[in-house]
Amino acid sequence: MNNATPSALILGGTGRTGSLLAGELTRRGVTSRTASRSRADVRFDWDDPVTHAEALADVDRLYLVTPTMRVSYVEQVAAFLDLAQGAGVRHVTYLSAYNADQAPAGIDIAAVEADLASRRALTHSILRPAWVMQNFADEHMPVIDGAITAPSNGGREAFVDAADIVAVAAETLVDPEAHDHATYSLTGPQALTFREVANTIASVSGRPVVHNDIDQEAFLKGAVAAGVPTEFAVMLRWLTDALITGNGATPTGDIEKVTGRAATTFREFAERNAGAWNPEAK
Repeated sequence: MNNATPSALILGGTGRTGSLLAGELTRRGVTSRTASRSRADVRFDWDDPVTHAEALADVDRLYLVTPTMRVSYVEQVAAFLDLAQGAGVRHVTYLSAYNADQAPAGIDIAAVEADLASRRALTHSILRPAWVMQNFADEHMPVIDGAITAPSNGGREAFVDAADIVAVAAETLVDPEAHDHATYSLTGPQALTFREVANTIASVSGRPVVHNDIDQEAFLKGAVAAGVPTEFAVMLRWLTDALITGNGATPTGDIEKVTGRAATTFREFAERNAGAWNPEAK
């Protein structure tokens, strides 16, 4: 791309990766604009097309985060990509999911990947992250009463730091041609059990933490009862099935390949975020 002043639109701009990506791109010489339903540079709502054109004004690259807590969205995303191309976007970096090509029918992750691959006027990069380490430090999978509750049957996952996802995303958005048609499976350097995660959190926080390896059906029912949309339960089933059946993420080395530095270990992440589990921890 030959734009003298490259500019990126960051969907999910207040999320775990989007909120970090804006600053990283600015440091790398790319003007960034965060987009979200609130608290971002520009308002963006997938269900309000009026917000789409304004968000796309004067940008030539896009960090694509699809509608959250849904599984069916490919047509909605395709219409937005049509608009983006017409507005001058020439590159898209898509935040997909680990093993997206193995997603069950009805989950549109792979369909969006296929749509991007079919668009000859766009360069694109696909990021397929493993389970994000931040899940354990926020409301997604918190430590409650000294326990992490999740079904795994002892399976392993190469949990990845959101900051490492951002580092790779930034590389693809700064130099799109170098990463055109690239698919990166983003993992941490170790495949860990939930028990090992709990032990690490206990070590850095100074408080006992265990893993409650709950029955998968009970976990899914509890998630829906807590407000997760019923249609999204199929996504949670797929993600937890991968752990239970031994098909969880395994270390890939893609973060080091793209950024030139090693991926963050869970221990490093936990030490950096010890206050999430114990405000008195240093």
